[in-house]
Amino acid sequence: MSRDPDRGGVPAPTTASLRPTRLGLAFLGLIVVTLVGCINYALSLGYAVTFLLGGVWVAAAAHATRGGRAVRATLEAPPEAVAGTPAAFVARVTSGGAALSAVVRAGVGLVRRGVAVRVPAGQTVTVTLPVPAPVRGRLTLVRPLVAVFDPLGLWEVVRALPVPEPLTVFPAPEVAPPPPPPRRLPLAGEGTGRTRGDEEFSGLRAYVPGDSPRQVSWRHAARTGTLLTRETDAPAGTVLALDWADTAGLKDPEARLSRLAAWVGQARRSGTPFALTLPGVTLPVGGGEGHARRALAALAGYPPLPAAPMETRKKAPPALLPGAPLRFTLLALAVALAPGALRQPVWVTLLVAGVLGYTALRTRRPLPAPPTVLLGVVAGLGVALLYARYGTLLGRDAGTALLALLVALKAAETRTRRDARLLALLGVFVVLTHFFFGQGPLVAAHAGLGVLLLLAALGVWATPGNADREAPRQAWRAAATLALQAVPLAALLFVLFPRPEGPLWQLPVQDAARTGLADQVSVGDFASLAQSQAVAFRADFAGALPPPAERYWRGPVYEAYDGLRWTQVRVRGPAPSVEVFGPTLAYTLTLEPNGKPWLLALDTPTTLPPGAFLTGAFQAVTFRPPTSRTRYAFQSRPARLGLRESSDRLNFDLALPAGESPRALELAANWRGLPPGARVEAALAFLRNGNFSYTLTPPTLPERDRIDAFLFGTRRGFCEHYASAFAFLMRAAGVPARIVGGYLGGEVNPGGGYLIVRQQDAHTWTEVWLPGQGWVRVDPTASVAPARVSAGLPTALTRPAASAPLPATPLHRAALRLDSLQNRWNTWVAGYDGSQQRALLTRVGVGRVGGPLYLAVGGVLLLLALVPALLVSRQPRPADPAARLLDDLTRRLRLPRAPGEAAAAYGVRAGQRYPAQAAAIAEAVRAYQVARYGSQGDAEALRALRAAVRRVRR
Repeated sequence: MSRDPDRGGVPAPTTASLRPTRLGLAFLGLIVVTLVGCINYALSLGYAVTFLLGGVWVAAAAHATRGGRAVRATLEAPPEAVAGTPAAFVARVTSGGAALSAVVRAGVGLVRRGVAVRVPAGQTVTVTLPVPAPVRGRLTLVRPLVAVFDPLGLWEVVRALPVPEPLTVFPAPEVAPPPPPPRRLPLAGEGTGRTRGDEEFSGLRAYVPGDSPRQVSWRHAARTGTLLTRETDAPAGTVLALDWADTAGLKDPEARLSRLAAWVGQARRSGTPFALTLPGVTLPVGGGEGHARRALAALAGYPPLPAAPMETRKKAPPALLPGAPLRFTLLALAVALAPGALRQPVWVTLLVAGVLGYTALRTRRPLPAPPTVLLGVVAGLGVALLYARYGTLLGRDAGTALLALLVALKAAETRTRRDARLLALLGVFVVLTHFFFGQGPLVAAHAGLGVLLLLAALGVWATPGNADREAPRQAWRAAATLALQAVPLAALLFVLFPRPEGPLWQLPVQDAARTGLADQVSVGDFASLAQSQAVAFRADFAGALPPPAERYWRGPVYEAYDGLRWTQVRVRGPAPSVEVFGPTLAYTLTLEPNGKPWLLALDTPTTLPPGAFLTGAFQAVTFRPPTSRTRYAFQSRPARLGLRESSDRLNFDLALPAGESPRALELAANWRGLPPGARVEAALAFLRNGNFSYTLTPPTLPERDRIDAFLFGTRRGFCEHYASAFAFLMRAAGVPARIVGGYLGGEVNPGGGYLIVRQQDAHTWTEVWLPGQGWVRVDPTASVAPARVSAGLPTALTRPAASAPLPATPLHRAALRLDSLQNRWNTWVAGYDGSQQRALLTRVGVGRVGGPLYLAVGGVLLLLALVPALLVSRQPRPADPAARLLDDLTRRLRLPRAPGEAAAAYGVRAGQRYPAQAAAIAEAVRAYQVARYGSQGDAEALRALRAAVRRVRR
């Protein structure tokens, strides 16, 4: 360890390095993977959780930095070590701030050992670091260090420790050795001479390291300040003479040394003086601890020294994990998996619950662990069943069900701390997959709870001594603290992080059928759809809302008819003409996911969202069907469509199946002599005056001649009945006609001023082509039930001629207020996308994403968002008031104290560094000692210390 000359020979503080742990790198990898997934699938809530995890990663680094600055550690060698047994090095770890988790590590050759310790705030903890000592000789530690971790174990701050002096490893004594030979020294007998022993006092000598403290003359040391050791002697006749030649019967030199070590140990325990003779080494007669250790050291260093064996790391069987943290981890995982029970097969839910419950029960009772083969069979069977159910394993429903199954099986085979941490990371990934199914407030609340529990589970496994029942509670508090500190950074990234417009790759995420408009129209389709209260989309208008009669939301166009159903076709030919007129209507649709490529628009859209186009049938279509709630901005204007229409399309829209509904053909043939507009009015008059009724439960129509059966028989139907019959009559009368599907109307939410269009508002109407007018919308349902246009579906079913909707009930008004909150959530959280981001940045004057002002403002806000982490990472302040004032002195001088440096020693070093202020520094140190250890009143001594510190110039 280096020494700083400015510190007066005091060891310089070792440098610290901050680096992520393996778990931290895995955590960062999870953040990257989830971020890529959020970009690809436009998961706004996924962005929020991902950025929260990123903020936690940064805040954890700040906590690790603070712990690294607060830690002080020393590593001391044991008094002695014996070959074949671990050398018990003593580590003392002190926390100068909050409680911290640390690991003391050291290596011998290529092998490293470590011991974990939990240090309470402001305390010192002593632990033993066992280091292998396989052979005799000199043992030198390599790179001893202390690593301090954040509460989750994502980061570590590593500080190098001073390397202890090399340790002499004594030979392992022989077990049950024979007694040493009864050899006597030349001067034998009480009267002829004496030698070193432990019977009678013979004098004082200078202290030698290794002498027993019981032999030190402490009275003389207190008087003179010099350590002296008492010497004793004994009759020479009791002295043992140990010689290398006495072990000649053993061939192995190590065995001979082992026997001599055993004899030395026997003499040491009995207090018998002895002499030791080795080839080239002779120790005179002596006794006591010092003499015995010198003899053992001579045996340890006898050449040649044996080579240390290559240590093979044997894979020990995994120890049982502590029950309390494992149960807490399983609880967090169960919370993360819970929403899957609402959509996955029942057998998957039961299997997951059973596996997690059995694993938790094993922490309390001695139950057998499930064999790996059995888990593999269950996994294979689950894969086969899911593939049989969904026909794929890559889709949203199949993929998430398979993930839940595999995570539960991983929990069953959890054996080590590494497995438990991996389980928590997998749980975080599971939480993010729920955003494929919804991003509402309840989903967000579940995600927040699940992520906090899983972060706490990581914290449980990062804490030494986590078998304590209080460990989950402490980990929960630490995870909540990190999350709160991460919120500013997460919010900033959520608002400013660029949102790409398109996905990075295409992968199916829509497995289950969604309620919505179909690819074809047959009798009964829209009647069943109209019974759904689910929201199809919401529409926000930049200006006044259009009147109810103009709220036709155009969707798919059906032009091919086979007698049973109307389907979409692509008619080749030149593009039809569009002549717009009238004012522009600007609005934004928040479309619920439906998996269909068509978009809904009023009138004729003149400005389409990116990635959308207008077909030859004037239908807005997107290249990327929405798989999640998506916002689309439109501008529409009234227009004359298809004034110049291709003859191929017009002829196609006159085609009828041969022999179908002859009575309807005969009726329409009577109108062929009328002008085209009059033919339309004649058909509407027939419906208006024909005693037709509007109902959601019409009678079943036959497979053949169903138009005749409806017009001249049942006369009861829904919108698809009237649109299909009217289009048939128009084609039979020689007027090109087609059916348009979409939605009609929408409920105004007074709390938000927007329209709520539900699936029950699904509607079909007819378009006819008239010379000089082009395609004209005709809604035959309005002739039978005018309330369907002016008042909405519920009113039309009970009062077909009403002109206003039924008054809202208190319960319905409460539902509208709740929907208003839902719409705001969709707009600013779940639906926050690139267009929303650009609009927000423009409104606050930041400019475009990536511009100079954007980068400048983003950089400033980023620094502000990092303030909580920067405050955490500061050097912790001592808890004692006097110690805090001494810390103020070190900050004023910009000269920190060295680890373990006393205040007096620091004052001397600081005075040498700043001679002009030596007197003021000395006075401040004296005032500190009085305030900290003196008998004066605390308040008065602290005031004097504060004044002395202030007299030291900065």
